[in-house]
Amino acid sequence: MVAEVLGHLRPEPGAFVVDCTIGGGGHAREILARLTPGGHLLGLDVDAIELPRTEARLRAEGHGPDILTLQHASFRHLPDVLAEAGHGRADAILVDLGVSGMQHDTAARGFSYKLPGPLDLRLDPTTGAPAADLLAHLEAPALADVLTRFADEPHAAVIAERLTATRPDTTHALERQVRQALAAVLPALPKAEIKMSVRRTFQALRIMVNDELGALDDLLAALPRCLAPGGRVVVLTFHSGEDRRVKQAFREGHRRGTYARVARTVVRSARAETFANRRAASAKLRWAIRGREA
Repeated sequence: MVAEVLGHLRPEPGAFVVDCTIGGGGHAREILARLTPGGHLLGLDVDAIELPRTEARLRAEGHGPDILTLQHASFRHLPDVLAEAGHGRADAILVDLGVSGMQHDTAARGFSYKLPGPLDLRLDPTTGAPAADLLAHLEAPALADVLTRFADEPHAAVIAERLTATRPDTTHALERQVRQALAAVLPALPKAEIKMSVRRTFQALRIMVNDELGALDDLLAALPRCLAPGGRVVVLTFHSGEDRRVKQAFREGHRRGTYARVARTVVRSARAETFANRRAASAKLRWAIRGREA
């Protein structure tokens, strides 16, 4: 959704822009092309492994410290990051909440059941406990609550009973246990629905491991004081729990006058991109414009 992001973010020469989730640098590359002369991009990412690789690529393309600063940090601490770096408020802020392709396609990270690997799921593998460790200690009711709250999983109780009985510690083991649990208890359940439950289980565990919704709540509360008057924010979400929070925060901010304008409806990826990239199909874009202060 590069075109949609740029259309609502509107980076321009001389602007100060923050990419809260720089990932592989795809959006950042396009933003940087629009900031000269005089602009600057601050890119954050919580992934201590992928961030140096992204920086190396962007530096090799000619983006020096004069136009690009990268920092290993969670966007939940954005006000502190801006203050410590000596930056003022941003003219535009981008938040792409999707897992990057680099993370998803690396077996050792444990994000995909299509690749054999440890059940890790940490966005920053240098800190915290992997999913397998947390799963080893959860009881069935608590795990069912995780699956329901973080993925709207309709078969949460069935899956939780099986996973707390077997305690899988690899991606393939987790997929197998979810499939077997549903097939045993709900034999008429279509294979497509079982596949969706596998995906939702991975999603819920990832959100739990990384406290993703807590981090998003912190960011949404801090955004108004990080944006300059008239500044724009664009958020890309990939599941209902994220989108609900963004929608509510923007609407409440608009009601209070904090935001002058907000998205009335979500923006979706263009049909061609949706067909070409399956991950784009679930993306929802919402935007808001900071009110102008006296």
